[in-house]
Amino acid sequence: MTEFVKIARVEDIPPGERLWYEFEEETVVVFNIGGTFYCIADLCTHDGGPLEDGELDGCEVECPRHGACFDVRTGKALSLPATSAVPTFAVKIEDGDIYVESPDDW
Repeated sequence: MTEFVKIARVEDIPPGERLWYEFEEETVVVFNIGGTFYCIADLCTHDGGPLEDGELDGCEVECPRHGACFDVRTGKALSLPATSAVPTFAVKIEDGDIYVESPDDW
């Protein structure tokens, strides 16, 4: 059964911003893209580096280490050196609270 964990309030992540959140075994980054929230693993699939500080351009985040880009909506790798998608996690909003699917349940 999928567990959702409350990580923040909607107003904590303004449009165009992100929030890093650490679960027991995984870390994720939640992005607010025009009022819609997306969650990906904080893990570049090229070399395991963090994506939390990567430049965000529209729906793409760029790994600050080697420049691989990922679509935060789907996790799809958009440029080399990454060739594999980054894991994504479901997000739901209830009464102004942001809940993320726990990656620890995977």
